[in-house]
Amino acid sequence: MKSSTAEILDPDPPIALAGDAPAAWRVPLVFSSPHSGSVYTSAFQASSRLDPVSLRRSEDAFVDALFARGAEAAGAPLLSALFPRAYVDVNREPWELDPAMFDGPLPDFVNTRSPRVGGGLGTLARVVANGTDIYRGKLTFPEARRRVETLYAPYHAALADLLARGLARFGRVALIDCHSMPSVGGPMDRDPGKRRADFVLGDCHGRACAPALIDAAEKHLRDAGYAVARNEPYAGGYITRHYGQPAAGQHALQIEINRGLYMDEARIARAAGFDKLRDALTALTAALASIAPTLPGPTA
Repeated sequence: MKSSTAEILDPDPPIALAGDAPAAWRVPLVFSSPHSGSVYTSAFQASSRLDPVSLRRSEDAFVDALFARGAEAAGAPLLSALFPRAYVDVNREPWELDPAMFDGPLPDFVNTRSPRVGGGLGTLARVVANGTDIYRGKLTFPEARRRVETLYAPYHAALADLLARGLARFGRVALIDCHSMPSVGGPMDRDPGKRRADFVLGDCHGRACAPALIDAAEKHLRDAGYAVARNEPYAGGYITRHYGQPAAGQHALQIEINRGLYMDEARIARAAGFDKLRDALTALTAALASIAPTLPGPTA
């Protein structure tokens, strides 16, 4: 069972990402796990007022491992961030920043008024998922720029490249954006105190993918005995909204997994249900691989 202790890698910044197209890329699927990174630099941990386990509260722990076997079996790439969401969140616009976090004024191009910033969860988060402040002191804007340029930008460049290659190769492509969620809505969520479904599928209320993709995912999961919700409380983040362009033959579906299915949420450690869920997601990936070639390509 993996320890809840975060990995430490120096120097800062950590490696940006892992993943590339497999040698035998057989299906028009791309998997993305933007929040499963667990490489916390010593400098970042020193700047935080939180202990290592608390610092990981925003992390989608082990999600990349849950999907890796299925992606490999299907012949599809899986891109995952190695840096943590608490350090820089690639599922945001590049410049969603909270002015209260910084020691001086921010440039005019920064989005300081988004709902994510208001909740403390911008591109550089002010808080972890339970609302606890991350930092001991103020940050500088050059530090924010460094994280965006060295980590955020490479992740999106790699993801955009994979999608473009998939679209060129297969005539359509589907992005599966992989996440996990606390089993109960937290104080900063839209559903505080509410026990959640096993899976939440998000297609931005029908805008990010053809109906056939989300329909296939929901049917497969329900047939496997799981409780499934659509678009509540998560309809899809920046990645789903930004890359989901069905008219261009590029579809995107966000999958949120209830952490109670596979991990000890208090300790951030794999639980007894991990292997069963990994097998279920491998079967789901096979089902998505079957439907993906039939999705609509670009419209004239």
